[in-house]
Amino acid sequence: MKNRPFSLLTLSVRFPGRLLGGMLLLFGTCACDQTGQGSGKSEGVDGEPVLVLQPAPAFNADSAYTFIAKQVSFGYRIPNTEAHRRCGDYLIGQLNQYGWTTYSQAFEVAAYNGTILKSRNIIGALNPGAKKRIILAAHWDTRPVADQEKEASQQMAPIAGANDGGSGVGVLLEIARTIAADSAKLGFGIDIIFFDSEDHGQPEFDRGPPRPDSWCLGAKHWAANKHVPGYKGYYGILLDMVGAAGARFYQEGVSLEYAPSVVQKVWAIGHKLGHGEFFVMEGTPGIIDDHRYINEIAGIPMIDIIQYHPRTGFGDFWHTHNDNMGIISKETLKAVGQTVVQTLYNEVAPAVPGPAQ
Repeated sequence: MKNRPFSLLTLSVRFPGRLLGGMLLLFGTCACDQTGQGSGKSEGVDGEPVLVLQPAPAFNADSAYTFIAKQVSFGYRIPNTEAHRRCGDYLIGQLNQYGWTTYSQAFEVAAYNGTILKSRNIIGALNPGAKKRIILAAHWDTRPVADQEKEASQQMAPIAGANDGGSGVGVLLEIARTIAADSAKLGFGIDIIFFDSEDHGQPEFDRGPPRPDSWCLGAKHWAANKHVPGYKGYYGILLDMVGAAGARFYQEGVSLEYAPSVVQKVWAIGHKLGHGEFFVMEGTPGIIDDHRYINEIAGIPMIDIIQYHPRTGFGDFWHTHNDNMGIISKETLKAVGQTVVQTLYNEVAPAVPGPAQ
């Protein structure tokens, strides 16, 4: 995913990427927003909130890794290809196998160069009748070009997308498998959304007019055309590039702007679980990713867990042929997957308040 970030200083030259300028003011977080309920907190010393982790199942990183490898085995998941179609069918089949209600949202959309992309967003719903709904999302398509390769001769070939696309989907499939049996216990609804045509944005080597709107096409489509009429989401968590060894997840600017309390909740849970090395308590500028359009078009607060730092970027494998299974770490998958699972279970109020921890 992601084209290279930019700041306001670069806007007057050529659009080279996907950073939202003017968001440096977002490095801090707000006190709360409408999504602060069900956080699993109790009063500690001097009235300070103490995070209490509710009982939650273990996230299996080995299984998530296998789900990623399976996606890569299909080949390049680029719209209009057989590998893309077969992988999409596989994702629907897995969600059905775990008892989720599935929706396939087919649509056609023009890419930056005019190519019509035959796309589909894939949605799995747990407790589809529940009014309160939390969204877990990732994009499932892969980049058709390796535009960050240093050698121009290697830039026109597609990437495997083990991390960029595959990791988020793999984590969510494992979450779908893990929590399916607890649908009654959870009570609220969960929607897993696999957005399509996220990574077909304008490459840096393209000499056409800048097209900053050429990314996240599936998220834009869903935000304007929900799979269920009148759909309302409580909040959402987007997973993008969440599987690389040594990944660090900073608090991203768009997330801090629209859903600061969700950021605070998720990062606090990550630290409480012992994954503070991964969840860094530091803000970064905003980037253009699927969550931006869920916030801006759909009006649903959504955060982004993504490997990105303004100095080191998205990793040296990003949009290169090194984005393969060799960079995927089960330790990283465990940190992200367990944190998201715990976040869901902390939405369930305990029958009897537990002691402060």
